[in-house]
Amino acid sequence: MVKRKSALLLYVGLFIGLIVSIFPFYWLAVMATRTTAEIYSFPPKFWFGTHLIDNLTRVFDSVDFVGAFLNSLFVATCSTVLVLFFDSLAGFTFAKFNFPGKKWLFVLLLATMMAPSQLSLVPSFVIMAKFGWVGSFKALIIPGMANAFGIFWIRQYAQESVPSELLDAGRIDGCGFFRLYWNVSLPILRPALSFLGAFTFIGSWNDYLWPLIILNDEKKFTLQVALSSLNGIYVTDYAMIVAGTLLAVIPLIVLFLFVSKQFISDIAAGAIKS
Repeated sequence: MVKRKSALLLYVGLFIGLIVSIFPFYWLAVMATRTTAEIYSFPPKFWFGTHLIDNLTRVFDSVDFVGAFLNSLFVATCSTVLVLFFDSLAGFTFAKFNFPGKKWLFVLLLATMMAPSQLSLVPSFVIMAKFGWVGSFKALIIPGMANAFGIFWIRQYAQESVPSELLDAGRIDGCGFFRLYWNVSLPILRPALSFLGAFTFIGSWNDYLWPLIILNDEKKFTLQVALSSLNGIYVTDYAMIVAGTLLAVIPLIVLFLFVSKQFISDIAAGAIKS
């Protein structure tokens, strides 16, 4: 009886957490189907309206949504691929290899995580200007192709999940460093890479401040920068802005559903093997 009550409380708590988590997305979808006047109405309307097509049409008429979407997709995909490669390579090295200065380099790496990213905006812009990358996608992709959090995350995961005996067996079979990384460690690191990939893609997709500073050509605007131009100087059409935001969020929801499924399946596979 006690177990049943505990299970019931657990399911009730999970259901409440599910509702709280889903409601902001539901409310976003509802507001995207309403007019600005209806958004401000009281009491608020909790069911879908009939103005979604009109709001989306005004979004496409106001900004180059498709072009901005493709720009964001390109930048986020390239950033994610580079981060996964370099962070996993560095994290694996920190976790399983000894080299001079390893401890102090890792301490320095952790110290960089404590500095606010806003402090680097001006120096980063100056460096990009020196390289002649202002206004190009290179300024969005290359500076972020490795980060301290990703290296730390992979290092912590690899320390516990990649057996040293497996690496020793690989060395006996003649594997070099890169083959140990690519063929032996990466399959084990897949759950960590799934999380890091989703985390990096979402962060790059939602990035607004740095693209706003570095990009000066409307044809290269990312989605967040393009959507910010929907704000009027005197009058703001919130229905149109919410509709554009809904379109920008949908790819992230699809990504989350795919990655969470992959993440759970990888963990389950690892548990079965162990």
